[in-house]
Parts: sequence; structure tokens; C-alpha cells
Amino acid sequence: MYRVLIADDEMIERKVLYKTLTENLGDQCTIFQAENGREALRVYEEEKIQIAILDIEMPGINGIEAAQKIREQDGDCCIIFLTAFDEFAYAKSAITVRALDYLLKPYDEQELMLVLEEAMRLTEERMGEKAVREQMAAGTYSGTGSDGRSASKTAGGDGGGTEASRDEGEDFGSLRLSRVAEIIDKYIHENYMFDISMQDMARMMNYSEAYFCKLFKQCFHKNFTSYLTEFRVAEAKKMLEEPTVNVKEIGKAVGYADSNYFAKVFKRITGQSPTEYRMVIFQRI
Repeated sequence: MYRVLIADDEMIERKVLYKTLTENLGDQCTIFQAENGREALRVYEEEKIQIAILDIEMPGINGIEAAQKIREQDGDCCIIFLTAFDEFAYAKSAITVRALDYLLKPYDEQELMLVLEEAMRLTEERMGEKAVREQMAAGTYSGTGSDGRSASKTAGGDGGGTEASRDEGEDFGSLRLSRVAEIIDKYIHENYMFDISMQDMARMMNYSEAYFCKLFKQCFHKNFTSYLTEFRVAEAKKMLEEPTVNVKEIGKAVGYADSNYFAKVFKRITGQSPTEYRMVIFQRI
């Protein structure tokens, strides 16, 4: 069971989110609640929280300050921000503490669930990596292992070196949003089958992560995770029309090494498993 924290000083919004997560993920998560940042930190420490959903505007210690304190002692906790304020400073702070995502209220339930499922996948992955490190330290690890990173990770350089050369607050000037959207869309078309991330794209385009996060939402009106997921599912649908292609291979072909995770994401988007979707197609023929 994943340990999830919801921190929001608005009781009704907190209860609604708790109900949403319980209905969708109750069999996979133990969900805790906090009404302010100070209580969130206490619950985080006592319950060893793995996924923290934090409202930014909370009295006393706000969500960003709570996230900073969590990150000081835990590099693996998946942090997701919720806020009613679409302010660039918040997006920048979210990237600074390496938040998984930054969602605006009122959030779209499907978008939220996609982000939560990605957080669960990352948590599972990190738990596995931690177990391997512990086995290696104890001299009991026998596998060869793999870091799972594709060649596309280097598309924008190694991430080191100089800070992004563009000032986050600058206007686009001649590089209009439509052109930026075209570049992003082309990159995703060519690399969706790899393990790509928002950070990869930001480096590739020579923008800071905070600026790119805001930029992406201006272009596509949704976050990077949702857009990439929906694109992958659309490509998978096309492949499912070919009866000779194995479902597991389709998952790998659209960027999901884990076939079970692919099936879960596909059903989240379409309401059907890949096999069910394929059967419906063939029944129409």
C-alpha cells in the first residue's frame, strides 16, 4: 500500500479529494489528511509518507515551505502541488523542490489520477532501486540491473553546465507560442516511445524547468504528463487495430516497459483494457 498525504486547509476541498482518491485508489493507497503545513510535516514524519499532495496557500507553514522541509530529508517522496493561483513564482518553486507536478484548481479528475498513477509508478521504481542498493551493500545482489534510461535522455545534453540562458520572465518575442508548440509536438512524436520527461524537453529547448512548465501549459492547456500519456494511448489504439501485434509489445512500443502499468493507464484514459478495446474493434469488422 502506498502512503499518500493530502494537505489542504480548505476542509471541503480536502474531503472531496480524499473521497476521489479513496474511490479510485483505495485498494492501493493508505490516505492521510492534514489541515495545514505544520500538521502535514508531522504526518509525513510519523507515517513515512511516499506521495504528498500539498495545497500551496496554507496558514503558518505553506505548501512550498512544507515541501522544502520534506525534500531536505527525503529525495524520493513524490510531491504534487495543488493551487488556485496560476502564478509563475509558484511553478518555479515547485520545480525547485523537484515536485512531480503542479495542478491548478479546479483540477480535472482524470489529469489528477494520471499524475497519481505516475507517482505510484515512480515510488515503486524507487523502492526497487533502494532494495537493489541495500542488497549490493550487503553483498547479496546477483543481478546485472539496468538504469532504464533511453538514449533520448541525452538529447538535450547532460543537464550540467550553465544555467538556462533564457530569462524565465522574458516575453517570447518572435518565437510565438504556436512555434514552440510545434517544436514540442515534434519532439514528442519522435521520442514518445522512450523514457522522456519534462526535464529532458526543457534542456533540449534551453529553458529552465520552471519556465518550460508554464510554457507547456500555455501551449497545450494541460500538464506534460497528461499530454504525453494521451498521445501514447492514441498511438497504442492505432497498433491495437493490427491483430498480429501482441498487447505487451504495443505497451513497450509506446513507452511502457511494464505491461500491467500500460494496461492501467490505457483503461484510465479509455475506460477499457487494451484487450477489451481490441475486441470491440474486431467485433465491428
